[in-house]
Amino acid sequence: MASSTPFQTPPPDTKYTLISFPTPHIILVTINRPKQRNSLPFAAQWELHRIWTWYDTEPSLRCALITGAGDKAFCAGQDLIELGSLSEEDFQLRAWEFKHPPGRFGGVSGRIGKKPIIAAVNGFAFGGGFEIVLNCDMIVASPSASFSLPEALRGIYAAAGGLPRLVSLVGPPLATEIALTGRVLTAKEALEYRIINKISSSPDTLIEEAIALAKKIEDLSPDAVIVTRAGLREAWKTGDMEAATKIIDDLYNQKLMDGENRVEGLAAFAQKRKPVWRPSKL
Repeated sequence: MASSTPFQTPPPDTKYTLISFPTPHIILVTINRPKQRNSLPFAAQWELHRIWTWYDTEPSLRCALITGAGDKAFCAGQDLIELGSLSEEDFQLRAWEFKHPPGRFGGVSGRIGKKPIIAAVNGFAFGGGFEIVLNCDMIVASPSASFSLPEALRGIYAAAGGLPRLVSLVGPPLATEIALTGRVLTAKEALEYRIINKISSSPDTLIEEAIALAKKIEDLSPDAVIVTRAGLREAWKTGDMEAATKIIDDLYNQKLMDGENRVEGLAAFAQKRKPVWRPSKL
């Protein structure tokens, strides 16, 4: 992990993930369990929760990427070996340890957060891995990527927020087919159904193309990114355009108008120069 950026607080320690910084304002989080198909035990999910919490509170960071180590799996979901080994007593006596974090699976599938996360899907995203994808802000997929919710085949169900999000994205008939038959979507199908933003030119260029997308966010006002994302999320959550607009206006408009970045953005436009953004205080 190399970066010249002075962080206000150091990044969390990691065991199940790798953290790197492609630019001073972008964090790349890699799920690092390739032998386990990048499945996530509960401890890994809490580790990711700590990373996203730090990311949201670290002023220098503006965009995050998540991917999987290796070339086979983005994330196969819950570590079913661990899950199957746990007894009812484990859940009762150590409930704090064996549950999803506040942001649900991987700290992402139910995350609200402040700043965007881009998924770089390098292989199959199954179960909780697909649920992570469904709640990321943008998704770039390798041509070899695939997506599925196979939980019903295992006697469980997609409990981390993926079902309602899938319905919202593709509609009830297709969502039902995916969730109740274990259908596996190819990257091409995921693009056709508007689940992902784009397919990379090749597996080898996936991270490069995802970083290029993140750099477009990096170039924007950090304040504007936070407020714009909140507006998009609120509209998705409520389904009421006017209500969502009012909520975001009440929460953020005055803070944005009073901020240094609004002044800088308008001054840079008038002076025909590139803006120099300050860390967001929102």
